[in-house]
Amino acid sequence: MGGVAIVGCGLVGTKRAQALASGQLRVCADLDRERAERLARPAGALATTDWRHAVERNDVDLVIVATTNDALAEVAVGALEAGKHVLVEKPAARSLAELAQIEEAATRSGRLVRVGFNHRYHPAVLQARRLFEAGALGELMFIRGRYGHGGRVGYDREWRADPARSGGGELIDQGVHVIDLARWFLGDFTEWYGFAHTYYWDMPVEDNAFLTLKTARQQVAFLHVSCTEWKNLFSFEIYGRSAKLHIEGLGGSYGTERIAFYKMLPEMGPPETTIWEYPMGDRSWAIELQEFLEDIRLDRPPAAGLAEARACLAIVEQVYKASGYARP
Repeated sequence: MGGVAIVGCGLVGTKRAQALASGQLRVCADLDRERAERLARPAGALATTDWRHAVERNDVDLVIVATTNDALAEVAVGALEAGKHVLVEKPAARSLAELAQIEEAATRSGRLVRVGFNHRYHPAVLQARRLFEAGALGELMFIRGRYGHGGRVGYDREWRADPARSGGGELIDQGVHVIDLARWFLGDFTEWYGFAHTYYWDMPVEDNAFLTLKTARQQVAFLHVSCTEWKNLFSFEIYGRSAKLHIEGLGGSYGTERIAFYKMLPEMGPPETTIWEYPMGDRSWAIELQEFLEDIRLDRPPAAGLAEARACLAIVEQVYKASGYARP
């Protein structure tokens, strides 16, 4: 595996750079040269304001696309056309039409595309997945997920509040993470209902969304995402016929990451309870990247790729249409 280019040197680009091994980062691109230089300097990498120059370099094999949503598809397509593998941050595109451009470029190039659904790699989520795959929950019945933050002063003037740049509000931001997690455990959703609305912030995108997603086997995910969640919250409950899992916190302002396993006993009543806590820093970015590097080495499809992004965006688009929000 050769070098890595990062396009988009904001918060997420910085997290991606920190997950790289020494010597992997070759070039950082951002419209803000100072930001590109700040990320490139510690790694001895090149800084540029020209993303095309970054993705076309001969010493780059993998391009990480961590731009604002309006540039995700264009940069991903450019990188694929330059023959590079691509890790594009969620939601991968603002719309299904934009996502189709990446899918077509990936098919033409034969290169791999992973979509940055890093929440799958939080240790509590990985532990939930292990328990699920071991059959500890029994047949799954439903999922209840809540995810939100309280914004900050001026939040409604940031790029996420501009539909032309973001493609939408809270649903296309944090919402796609919980949709992806719910689908990872329950499988494909065949029906869904949703409502998005702007309750508080002065912006033309929604600040809350409420979803009910159903599989062909009548398993249901109830999901609520919010940027009027005045105390940051991540709560994801998975209910099986034999036990329940409750994942809380993602570290930092979301609280200590933990998972509780509630196993029902034959006599019912209070369940047998086991709790795991993960107070260490967030390693989800590094674990996800290592898995993608292994995907590339083995030439195997990524676990979270363009099909997973398409499944999420199909739900997002229908909810926006039903709620009266214009699409970019």
